Amino acid sequence: MTPLAQSLRIGGLIPITTIDYPGELSAVVFCQGCPWRCRYCHNGHLLPTRGRDQIPWSDVRTFLEGRVGLLDALVFSGGEPTLQAALPAAMCEAKSMGFKIGLHTAGPYPARLRSLLPFIDWVGLDIKGWPLDYPTITGVPGSGEMAWQSLELLLEAGVTLQVRTTVFPGFSDGGDLSGLSGKLAALGVRDHVLQRCRTDSILAPSLSTIRDSLPPAAPVLRVD
Repeated sequence: MTPLAQSLRIGGLIPITTIDYPGELSAVVFCQGCPWRCRYCHNGHLLPTRGRDQIPWSDVRTFLEGRVGLLDALVFSGGEPTLQAALPAAMCEAKSMGFKIGLHTAGPYPARLRSLLPFIDWVGLDIKGWPLDYPTITGVPGSGEMAWQSLELLLEAGVTLQVRTTVFPGFSDGGDLSGLSGKLAALGVRDHVLQRCRTDSILAPSLSTIRDSLPPAAPVLRVD
């Protein structure tokens, strides 16, 4: 185990799941910290750089050693995993044990994402809307440009990719979503799913009082 991997800040672990890496039985590590403050985020405890209850990477590695041959993959989620410099080392260790590597990311750091390409087998990328919509959602100017650059990077690299768009009350309407889906398809995205936000523990509680605008016929991945 490398010292760098040991410095990975982990705020949670799901020991087994069938939905976080399509088609693979996987575990999920929730990395601590995120540079954005999305209005519909329901993982507020993972936003600070350091959380109250941290899981050492050594514990995760011990867990994985006992799951070799039983689990297919390890997914790094968050928070935003690419925020942490220790992520490549942790991915490398898990991959060396025979696990496929999945990544959930919003794409805020395209250059860091590029450095992860040798390790990742599948990516779930959040595309939250059009680039100009992002500051309203994330609270961070320029965040949309970074996310869409990450999308272009992953498409060029040919990584197996699922693009997710979270539909939250009062923001997206059916026309916006249809246009967005069309644009993504034109760029080469073959797997775009919608996910309905949870309104019970989000950063902007006022959203829970607004009518949900998810089109009735839209495919829904899961409650996120």
